[in-house]
Amino acid sequence: MAVSVRDVAATAGVSVGTVSNVLNRPDKVSAQTVERVQSAIAQLGFVRNDAARQLRAGRSRALGLVVLDIRNPFFTDVARGAEDRAAEHGLSVFVANSDEKLERERSALDLFEQQRVSGVLVTPIAEDLPRLRRMRERGMSVVLVDRQSQEDGFPSVAVDDIEGGRIAAAHLLEIGRRRLALVGGPTSLRQVADRLDGAQQAVAATAEATLEYVGTDGLTVEEGRRAGERLARRAPTARPDAVFAANDLIALGLLQGLVMTGEVRVPDDIALIGYDDIDFAAAAVVPLSSIRQPAKLIGSTAVDLLVADTDGADPHAHVLFRPELVARASTTG
Repeated sequence: MAVSVRDVAATAGVSVGTVSNVLNRPDKVSAQTVERVQSAIAQLGFVRNDAARQLRAGRSRALGLVVLDIRNPFFTDVARGAEDRAAEHGLSVFVANSDEKLERERSALDLFEQQRVSGVLVTPIAEDLPRLRRMRERGMSVVLVDRQSQEDGFPSVAVDDIEGGRIAAAHLLEIGRRRLALVGGPTSLRQVADRLDGAQQAVAATAEATLEYVGTDGLTVEEGRRAGERLARRAPTARPDAVFAANDLIALGLLQGLVMTGEVRVPDDIALIGYDDIDFAAAAVVPLSSIRQPAKLIGSTAVDLLVADTDGADPHAHVLFRPELVARASTTG
């Protein structure tokens, strides 16, 4: 049976109120009494129930973080950045994975509200945000992560994905490629749509360049491998000579799907660039060029925005980082 505050009070020979003061306001208790209570705590092995105390106060010392796919190392790094910064504020982080499914996102948000977290960091799936808007109306801070927002009341932190798509396509065009393809999807994900938009802008500004969109059902290695196998089965003249993958997991799968057939060489036949610059990108058999996002900084900045919002700061704060090109052997040979 768990040791209670009453047990500590009885052992120390003091009131329950005195034990509470020792735990929460030790400056109001004499040093001798503090010592007696702490001795009783050590003797009984008492562990305070912070969750119950925080719920009685109406708010926990935890944040909720909902990401699209925790298997993606990009989101793992975002979570790590959020966790490190939250710890500096005396907060903990609960992480939920939506798996790019609206029903899972809603379930996670419902759970976080039930747990009365201090606020929620979320990479939303849908463009429409009524669920998040209702949460804010009920007094909960909500920060959008890896998603730009111009809506009132939603602080956000993201990378300029349109610019990232433009940089990726421009790099492929600069190395002389003209038949480009963007692989990844679905485009209902804002990040994919923005990266495609940026790539289209770069291609439109270049004579004789084309851009094909090759959709996938998700942003996973498996989806990338299947897309790579499909491209490899095409006649050489029907293949793109450069591929921009919507993220690095897709790119790593593409690399496998293309080279395992023995028909395609990277980058000789098809130059390949990914997005995110996860650690595995540099470690691939053909080191992968990528568009780098500051994942941990995104996570830590999101926590800063949430803490500021909770303290009543401007809810219109939007932080937008600029992505950068990391060129490796998959495009430069």
